[in-house]
Amino acid sequence: MRSMPAPPDQDRKLPIRGRIAIVGAGIIGSAIAAQLSLEGRRIVLFDPAPPGRGGAGYGNVGHLAAELVQPLPSPQLLAGFWKLLTFAGGPLEIPPWRVPLLAPWMLRFVRAAFARARHTQILAPLVQPAVRAWEDFAREVDTQQGALDRLLRPSGHYEVWQGPGAYGAAAAQAAGMARLSIPTEPMPAQILEAIGRGRPARGAAGLFFPQSGQVTDPGAVLARLIACALERGAAIRGAKVTAIVPEEAGVRVQAAEREEFFDGVIVCAGAWSAPLLRPLGLVVPLESARGYHVEIPGGESLAPGPLVYADHHLVVTPMEGRLRASGFMEFRGADASPREKRYRQLDALVQRLGYARPDPSRRWCGPRPVLPDYLPAIGRVARAPQVVYALGHQHLGLTLAPVTARLVADLVAGRTPRQDLRALDLARFGSG
Repeated sequence: MRSMPAPPDQDRKLPIRGRIAIVGAGIIGSAIAAQLSLEGRRIVLFDPAPPGRGGAGYGNVGHLAAELVQPLPSPQLLAGFWKLLTFAGGPLEIPPWRVPLLAPWMLRFVRAAFARARHTQILAPLVQPAVRAWEDFAREVDTQQGALDRLLRPSGHYEVWQGPGAYGAAAAQAAGMARLSIPTEPMPAQILEAIGRGRPARGAAGLFFPQSGQVTDPGAVLARLIACALERGAAIRGAKVTAIVPEEAGVRVQAAEREEFFDGVIVCAGAWSAPLLRPLGLVVPLESARGYHVEIPGGESLAPGPLVYADHHLVVTPMEGRLRASGFMEFRGADASPREKRYRQLDALVQRLGYARPDPSRRWCGPRPVLPDYLPAIGRVARAPQVVYALGHQHLGLTLAPVTARLVADLVAGRTPRQDLRALDLARFGSG
């Protein structure tokens, strides 16, 4: 069987017809499956995890982060980088033995820091409409009208600082958001008092972000999206894809010691995407930033939406019958085991902030897929235009799922995408 030659540029706009494999059933893959099945595509989802439980989306803190329009790399972050490390009390761990492996990624991260203004112009149009995009998407794809919509809440979110520099930090954040056209309001006094457990809010300041929102159960959202696809005829294979091989008329997908032939493939396997794409001539500098969450069943919410403790790099979100608290970022590899030490630290922190003790049976750890410029990658493979990819959404997978699903559907259909994707193509990292 003959491999596909490198196509002329116009071939990248041709539609993909027939059966399509989606590799990865996390929040991005599930949203794409729901969108494509709505458009009448024949879909097969591949994921070794149970449907709706794979990837970082399942463990997401539920925050629809419409305010995070700036990618993480910045000159200011580089200047104070050491303060973020766990030995200095921060949320970030980079084991010394991984530094040589991470060095090329880190160099790209440093270069991206000095392109933050340009990268913000790329990311902001994707992120800012997140809540409205989710509301529209839920109405369009849901086969049971209202089931998805009930899991969405345009609640806004809250950010609090405590201690001597609280007022200055809140004022600086408000000013920075204003420069980005992100509205904020002072945090209501009753919430500040609730955070202080009924005491006057001395040494604390906070902001309310009215344009963000949340989902009340990320796992339920994932399950509902997959159900929408299945109800329109999609299928699921509980297997890990080990290779995709482009051919003249389509793509062979190798999984669980068997092969299937498809007319097209969409790679959205999160932190595990790179090995599938590198053989196709792409440079994929993808790393895994592992996060953790713990849950407090029946816990009392101090705010009607996600609450960010800025000093502690912790987010606490009210969900269906529980609170979820999420923190930490570890660069230990996608398949590293969870660390009991991190769970204990999260448990201690949430109790120190006045919450009840988390339930040790309700914990999660998973890898967030991050590219060094903290922009997602969405595009078609130049050498094999029947292969599309959507990956590297870092902490914004849940936030960007509907936008990404529609952009991928445009690529599959051969339509001009509703947003310019040239800056999100993996070609920005060179060719391999």
